Amino acid sequence: MRAVRSRMARTTADVTSPVGRLHQLVDAFGLDTVLLTTVDVQGRLKGKAYEARTLVERLRSGRISPEMCGYVIGTDLGMAAPQTGAFSWQTGFGDVALLPDLQRARVLPWLPGTAVVFADPTSEGWPHPLGPVTALNEQRNRLAGLGLTAALGIETEFVLYEGTTRDAAATAGWRRLRPATWDNRDYALDQPGAVAEFGRRLRQVLAEAGLPVEAVKLEGAPGQTEVTFPYGEPLAMCEQHVLFKHAAKAVADERGMAASFMAALPGGVGSGMHLHVSLHSDRGPVLGTGAGAGKELSELGEQAVAGLLTVLPVTAPLWAPYVNSYKRLREHSFAPDRFTWGRDNRSCAVRVVGHDSSLRLEVRLPGADANPVLAMAAVLAGIRHGIAAGLKPPPVSTGDAYQDHHARPVPRSLAEALAAFESSTLAAELLGERVVTHLASVAHLDLEHHAARVTDAELERGFAQA
Repeated sequence: MRAVRSRMARTTADVTSPVGRLHQLVDAFGLDTVLLTTVDVQGRLKGKAYEARTLVERLRSGRISPEMCGYVIGTDLGMAAPQTGAFSWQTGFGDVALLPDLQRARVLPWLPGTAVVFADPTSEGWPHPLGPVTALNEQRNRLAGLGLTAALGIETEFVLYEGTTRDAAATAGWRRLRPATWDNRDYALDQPGAVAEFGRRLRQVLAEAGLPVEAVKLEGAPGQTEVTFPYGEPLAMCEQHVLFKHAAKAVADERGMAASFMAALPGGVGSGMHLHVSLHSDRGPVLGTGAGAGKELSELGEQAVAGLLTVLPVTAPLWAPYVNSYKRLREHSFAPDRFTWGRDNRSCAVRVVGHDSSLRLEVRLPGADANPVLAMAAVLAGIRHGIAAGLKPPPVSTGDAYQDHHARPVPRSLAEALAAFESSTLAAELLGERVVTHLASVAHLDLEHHAARVTDAELERGFAQA
């Protein structure tokens, strides 16, 4: 069955808006550069920079059909490709066509004179079956088949380092990095000047790009910041989150700093990306039981939780894609180490939060390193499966869910997660066998990369003693 291209309708923006039709933005803002981009498997922007007016003219006249090497949706963090599969030497590394959505062009204030246009990979005129966006759209469409839509709000963490840029940090081998704050500053409002100025500049450029944040706060680890975004349509929120990461790194660089979204950093620092999901039918919100019910889930809400706790264990490479990702998921770290659920309980994998009509499910498993598009695809697959199958959740966790030894533990490593993913008939049924094979082949590249390296920890432990 061919996937159907499905995007929410967008209204045409006024020329004074940072979001609108490309030709309007080029004229109104005097732009000279357009980034034609797609979201790769790792959740990064990949594409080409075009001369703005030339691109507009060629797209209008049909004299350009954008393409790029297909491996951009099939490589690891270091742009290595699998030995076999759709994007490999086996197939000659051919191109994929891109379908740009010019109505959704957006000015990027952190890159002077520049706009970005998202484009979806296609195959013979249809959404490419292995594209990350295709996976999310497929789950969204299937959920719609149950008469339901989802809204997503993302809350993410990252660590800010001072006195260095990314290039300088790389030259130094990522050593001797100095966090921008030196202690636990969780919720602190007496921020160091450089941190406050970074936050102000980041909020400013995001607002100018039509990407307003809801709140920013310091977190519990040295240098750590949390940013919360408003709710919206899932794919739009995921793409905006990818742009946010691009902006955070650019703003840090311009101020002689570096921002990292690794899930686990030295010193026990873990950064998460929490997905806040609500469900709606044509009658309104459906997760709760109604006004005055507080955090009591409806039967459908409990089915959604049950589906998440069934599907997320076998789709971990979509929300924890790297070897490093699993070093965040440890006891009493504010990241879950078991597949549990609870009401306003931050020790759980799925936290029921909000009240009455604002009730939502906070999925706390993904790290800040995850591709939000793929992580949300796994979440919607889980919710849909739980509702369609009428599943019932395990008993709710009260108190310290890290001590709930009846609950299934999260995978302890990428290797363990991949074994469950590749052997799961449920994952193949929900996502498609080709998608599972493709994403597993990319994740194996990260395993192979680490398996071939001698680490500092190995030298420290074994150099003199082995």
